[in-house]
Amino acid sequence: MSLAPNLYVVAAPSGGGKTSLIDALLKRDDRVSLSISHTTRPPRPGEVENVHYYFTDPATFRGLVAENAFLEHATVFGHLYGTGREAVMKMIDQGQDVMLDIDWQGAAQVRESFPSSCSIFILPPSLAELRARLSRRGQDKPEVIEKRMREAQAEISHYDEFDFCIINDVFEEALEDLHSIIRNRAPRRRGQEKRMAPLLAELLETV
Repeated sequence: MSLAPNLYVVAAPSGGGKTSLIDALLKRDDRVSLSISHTTRPPRPGEVENVHYYFTDPATFRGLVAENAFLEHATVFGHLYGTGREAVMKMIDQGQDVMLDIDWQGAAQVRESFPSSCSIFILPPSLAELRARLSRRGQDKPEVIEKRMREAQAEISHYDEFDFCIINDVFEEALEDLHSIIRNRAPRRRGQEKRMAPLLAELLETV
């Protein structure tokens, strides 16, 4: 028996790999759509309006907030982000599962306004690997990376607010877990719980 279309929130610290996992899932399963967020930050190289984000100015964004047009909205790294309520509901009504690529703040709002939603948190396999992933991007200075590490640990501290956690160590296995949650409401891999406690102790050691 197939499950009814639903809303899925996927969150992770910077460097957790959620964007790559979501992109891979969208290519694998055409029953899943990604909600396009509104943001006040400027486009990055290669980003396209109406494909990656709806880029808007702060005044327009605040007007949409006043109109209750967002399912959730939050300030992340000094910029405003929000998920359009009408667009999400339209996709679900059309039979699509909808994924939101947002942070823990947005996830908390979605749980209140859409109680049937399912939330998934992506964990890195270690602090060392998280730092390596942030460094491999080659976009930030060492002091910026250290700031992002602190912010990542603060975000990880909210892991227990989510319905599921996935350890993104081997990408294909993490992808299988994500897909299994969407289709079966359970991760494919068993035994992750045994790894979760010591991993979380490491990831949160300085928080």
